[in-house]
Amino acid sequence: MIQEKDILGRQSWWPYVFFSYLCGRIITKKLKNIAMQEKNQPTAASARTEASGFYRLSWLQRIGFGSGDLAQNLIFQTVACYLMIYLTTVLKINPAFVSGLILTVRLIDCFWSPIVGRYIDNRNPKLGKYRTYLLYGGIPLTIAACLLMLPQAATWPMTMKMIYATVSYTVLSMIYSVVNIPYGSIMASMTRDNDEVLILTSTRMVCANIGQIVVQAGFPIGLAICVHTAIDWNQATFMAIGTIPAFIILPSMPILKKWLGKKGLYYTLLSIGFIGFAILFCIGKFFDVASLNPIVQTAKVMTGVGLLVGSLMWALVPEVITEAEYRTGNRPAATVNALAGVAFKAGFSIAGWITPLVMGMIGFNFASEDSALPTEPGAWFTVTCVFALVGFVLLMLCFMGSKENITTTPEKPVSFGEMWQEFKANKCLQLVLSIFVVVFLASFISAPVNAYYPKLANYSEIAQNAILLFTTIIPAILLVIVGYLIYKYPLTDERLDEINREIEQRHRG
Repeated sequence: MIQEKDILGRQSWWPYVFFSYLCGRIITKKLKNIAMQEKNQPTAASARTEASGFYRLSWLQRIGFGSGDLAQNLIFQTVACYLMIYLTTVLKINPAFVSGLILTVRLIDCFWSPIVGRYIDNRNPKLGKYRTYLLYGGIPLTIAACLLMLPQAATWPMTMKMIYATVSYTVLSMIYSVVNIPYGSIMASMTRDNDEVLILTSTRMVCANIGQIVVQAGFPIGLAICVHTAIDWNQATFMAIGTIPAFIILPSMPILKKWLGKKGLYYTLLSIGFIGFAILFCIGKFFDVASLNPIVQTAKVMTGVGLLVGSLMWALVPEVITEAEYRTGNRPAATVNALAGVAFKAGFSIAGWITPLVMGMIGFNFASEDSALPTEPGAWFTVTCVFALVGFVLLMLCFMGSKENITTTPEKPVSFGEMWQEFKANKCLQLVLSIFVVVFLASFISAPVNAYYPKLANYSEIAQNAILLFTTIIPAILLVIVGYLIYKYPLTDERLDEINREIEQRHRG
């Protein structure tokens, strides 16, 4: 019976993978051909635009930069999707403590990230203003990730487990910011060209989603391999299949943006995602999930389309940085990325805090319910280390492949007061940060619970309602809020072109 289930799982998995791979290859090839044609037509005008910061990037640079996001997602997605399950089902720590721990660490990070951003903006190391930290931060980040799920911790007294969880997670989070903030700043230092930024963002997000799908599907598969049990392909597919739209939509972003417009594209994606969540709710509430697996997987893909807006939000960060440069004369890339990182982590932290807390209040206790994944401590340690070490190699590829073309160091150090003034003055930044909080709250609030949805029938009615609340209802409501915030965003492509032209004239003068 188990073998038959594996075969059916594979049959439902591979058509999606093959189709997305084929579409991605076709679209990427077309974009490469366009880039090659433009590259083979150098003009004096293009030389002048590069001198003004409008650099054309090679695919080696784009993929090299994108590999950094792939590297970080191997660690970040492990924490986002599986750390809570590890702490509650493997270490058997009280879910209320885990909820408070996640919130506390993220609050610490809200103060820590601006400090890191300010430090980076005020310095210019020899290896690169931002690239340097990929190397010097990548080594301790890898070590901290490997120490996050030590197998020996499962045998310790509960007090020691709590101390270990607190210290290891806090250290990892702080080191992650030292790598993530300068990495995000590299994109704004590579070019001012809006079309190039869009292609660069699409490449980065394809790589990020590769990391996401590898972790979300690969982690349960890796655990099953380590403990020598049958792989639950339906569960692995459900965990990761929502990422597949990224491989189709992101490479075609320039074309879709031209057809639908920037906001029209966002509205379309959000609408598809809302419908997907509605389908998942109806199936979970009124039908047997296992018997409707093809429809469930299709609806999960649709939710991934809606949540893909979170990836596209990073394309707005360089716009906000350019608008800040237009107003102030400085290009505060690390500062803005630090604030964006705070907003991103705020959404992540609220999700990590509220999910175990509210589910416990409803009646679903992660520590006492049957675990959706194997609980062998050595298996968790092995899989985490593999992802961390592969991530380090990819981070070094990013270090070697990224080139900084536009960097500025303030004549005097940026103070925290000035950072606050920039936040108050930059209405676009305030709106983008609000979008970040809501869209990533929608993305991560269901992440720890997704593993339970394919096995919904195994749980009590109270537990089923709790699972449906966090995997369907709350994310759908949050997508509606994201749509409203995008409606209020004022920077159009036309306005950005005007701002860039004025900045260029200033440089010429």
